[in-house]
Amino acid sequence: MAILLGVDTGGTYTDAVLLDEDTNTVLAAAKSLTTRPDLALGIGRAIDAVLGESRVDGGQIAMVSLSTTLATNALVEGQGGRIALVFIGFDAAELNRAGLTDALAGDPVIMLAGGHNHAGGEAAPLDLSALESRLADLPEGLTGIAVAASFATRNPAHEIAARDLIRRVTGKPVTCSHELSSALGGPKRALTAVLNARLIGMLDRLIGACEGHLAKVGIHARLMVVRGDGALVSAELARERPIETILSGPAASIAGASWLTGETDALVSDIGGTTTDICLLRDGKPKIDPQGARVGPYRTMVEAVAMRTWGLGGDSEVHIQDGLAGGLQLGPRRLMPVSLLAQDHPKLVHDALDRALTTDSPPHEAGRFVVPHWDTAPEGLDKREAAVLSRLTHGPVRLQDAVETRVEAPALERLVRRGAVMIAGVTPSDAAHVLGQLEAWDVVAAQKALALFARRRTGSGDTIAKSGAAIAQMIIDQLTQQTAHCLLEAAFDEDDWDWGSHSAHSLGRHPLLQAGLAGHQGVLRFNAGLNVPVIGLGASAQNYYGAVGKLLHTPTILPAHGGVANAIGAVVGQVAMHESGSVTGAGSGVFVAHLPDGPKRFGNAEDAIEALTQALEIIAKSKARAAGVEEIRLTQDRSIKAAEIEGQSMFIEATIKVTAQGRPRIAVD
Repeated sequence: MAILLGVDTGGTYTDAVLLDEDTNTVLAAAKSLTTRPDLALGIGRAIDAVLGESRVDGGQIAMVSLSTTLATNALVEGQGGRIALVFIGFDAAELNRAGLTDALAGDPVIMLAGGHNHAGGEAAPLDLSALESRLADLPEGLTGIAVAASFATRNPAHEIAARDLIRRVTGKPVTCSHELSSALGGPKRALTAVLNARLIGMLDRLIGACEGHLAKVGIHARLMVVRGDGALVSAELARERPIETILSGPAASIAGASWLTGETDALVSDIGGTTTDICLLRDGKPKIDPQGARVGPYRTMVEAVAMRTWGLGGDSEVHIQDGLAGGLQLGPRRLMPVSLLAQDHPKLVHDALDRALTTDSPPHEAGRFVVPHWDTAPEGLDKREAAVLSRLTHGPVRLQDAVETRVEAPALERLVRRGAVMIAGVTPSDAAHVLGQLEAWDVVAAQKALALFARRRTGSGDTIAKSGAAIAQMIIDQLTQQTAHCLLEAAFDEDDWDWGSHSAHSLGRHPLLQAGLAGHQGVLRFNAGLNVPVIGLGASAQNYYGAVGKLLHTPTILPAHGGVANAIGAVVGQVAMHESGSVTGAGSGVFVAHLPDGPKRFGNAEDAIEALTQALEIIAKSKARAAGVEEIRLTQDRSIKAAEIEGQSMFIEATIKVTAQGRPRIAVD
């Protein structure tokens, strides 16, 4: 019997599941709170729970697979480590393309001459002495460095030289853009490298935490990680390329949904603590997004499932909208629920809430807390950031005690973005506790926090709600409404109809559609609804998605074990290693194969394509073997561009993609 262990680490919960591969049955499933900064605690509790429930010995585990939403959540919330970008052969204007400036968020950039042209020839020499000098001026506290050079996918020599120097001088992790994508588009490749560098520390800590507990309980099986396209990769490769784990959790959830339900056509919606992830399942398979994963405001060059991710979850921040009428909006930032904080810090939370409830018009920050999330204080703090952190040395405090002056508020926001601290406040999870839908945490703390929130004022001066129960219902109704909007937007994006210039976002909220959903019967008659079922996944789907299905007039499928679908999906995938490259025409009778070790010229196109294909196959097969695949299947995809000139066909470019795939070896004693 081959027993597989799947682990999924999300923003709120870490899930574990044991699966018998021979019988396709779930032997045990468990959930534990994700514990930051020490992720090993939450991972360990979940793994120990499934081992205890099933009475399976650690030595019987044949494979472990890990999926996570931490990388996705970090990008949605604008978090991650501080990094620097080495930008070679570009001008300053290129920083304003592809969202690169926003992604850098003020982090330093070293601009150097160099790079190559479209044919792979050197555009300008690379000055390594200038790079070494500039590296000495970088601020402390950087967790990684990204390198992007012009046309590096045609010739990576300058990126490789810069990478080797940076590693030797700084000892920090370095991400090269050509290692993440073979496509053209320098600023977009640079963006992908920046995001990868920002996530390296986070994923390294996660994998290390998982490996540490596996060794502790005697599990010596191979550790795999789910990539954003649903394929499995080795933990070693995931450490180098954490950007490829963007949408890892959602990709695993799609595989889990298909395995759990047997449905072939449905909208799969996975609600977590931070995000809602939606994907269309067609003929039992998710579509792969050819343009790269989109997460929050960023479009990367990472191949992933065509998943749409919104900053909407059970722990989303609750906002009162501007205007006289008020109204609510949820997300995109995740807060720690007040009821959860009260589990570990009851005196702090209850004393603060009781004090605030003595006032009829509490300030905005009342009922909010700041929670530290570090083992050791981050490096490179400015004076105000250090002052805020100094007030958290003994644990969480009220927000007004963490930020003593208005000028310190931006410092707190920067610490939140870096993941050093977290804000605790009212969330849909607290509302669910007040309404009796959840009982996992401190119900009384939730009741007090919602009663306090209900006293907040709208633009007209009226309180937002008459009671804590009333505002709790408003929050859950808003979650239902925003979830429905997300599903409708995804449906419009996937529908084959020509909607003209209207965006999926605007169509999902159009008054005519809302009239159809409401079944308006006047002079005009409207009817509308989804034409495929919704599969609701996630720990809280059972509480929220019944109302969503009613609103959209479609069946809602809530499978058993749907709360751990990500962990199930983590162990039912395959390894798939992709390697891509191109051959370009360089004049009459000259064809350049852009090989991994640099460009090489050939006298005809077929020889160049064959040389490139062989090189890509060697790399892909090597990576697949390193990931534990013994029976490797190779597939090849070719795209050839040609132009008609004076009645003759002229070769322009060929793009070759080689995939080596198979199931990782299952080690059974």
